Amino acid sequence: MSAAILSGPPAAQALLDEARDRAARLPHRPELHVVRLGEDPASVSYVSLKERKALEVGLGSTVHALPDTTTQPELLALIERLNADPAVSGLLVQLPLPAHIGSGAVLEAISPEKDVDGFHPVNVGRLWTGDAALPPCTPAGVVALLDYYRVPIAGRWAVIVGRSTIVGKPLAALLLARDATVTIAHSRTQGLASLTRQADLLVVAVGKAHLITPEMVRPGAVVVDVGVNRVGLSKSGKARLAGDVHPDVAEVAAALTPVPGGVGPMTVAQLIMNTVLAAERLQAGERVTELVSTAAMS
Repeated sequence: MSAAILSGPPAAQALLDEARDRAARLPHRPELHVVRLGEDPASVSYVSLKERKALEVGLGSTVHALPDTTTQPELLALIERLNADPAVSGLLVQLPLPAHIGSGAVLEAISPEKDVDGFHPVNVGRLWTGDAALPPCTPAGVVALLDYYRVPIAGRWAVIVGRSTIVGKPLAALLLARDATVTIAHSRTQGLASLTRQADLLVVAVGKAHLITPEMVRPGAVVVDVGVNRVGLSKSGKARLAGDVHPDVAEVAAALTPVPGGVGPMTVAQLIMNTVLAAERLQAGERVTELVSTAAMS
């Protein structure tokens, strides 16, 4: 038995094609604005990829490249200006931030309607209550990948290894909304292998290379590997990447995402889709902050 490979690029392209079609039906072109502080090579490369994908599907894209000496008040003032700009559909601040800037205050300053990363507490809360929200990109990308390959979710037992606010917790909310039975495991979970062996759908996002080995996987399970770990250099001098799942799991699982080339492309594609979703909702006059204010007053 050898697992079917759930490749990310074709699924990501399908999501981008849908984003392009939906954006073309809007009266105004959606605009994605990304704020980047400093010149960290990884951040520069990742922001450039986001900009390129936005332009490929017909969105506008602007990168606000600020020095890493930018103060928190200066950054918050820029966010406030972009929040108020009706031409801006989606807004994100590239993480990580310099040590002198509090990421919590920055993320909360972004308007929930424009929070295409899906990290604002309002969007997090609405995700868990089942209300319309802009979802975090990686978890939503995982669900889109499963849908593309027609992997059943409803009625399945999903085990998520990893409880981060970026992947594990929001993915649990998304899978619950799709009628999966969800268990979250983490670094303090006792008897991890006995738990993962029961999963129909196993998602691993912990950042530990080859944590999940074949004997930890139920034969016939679908395994999604979100982990990306640098484990040395290749012969060409490039960083070698490994997932959280050992490659030999392919001999046990029914389907498996590769690393790289699995979930990674879905994250960027979902960001583009979130920008279109934000533009659609703003065009329809849906204002999350107004809904929250009204609820608080009632």
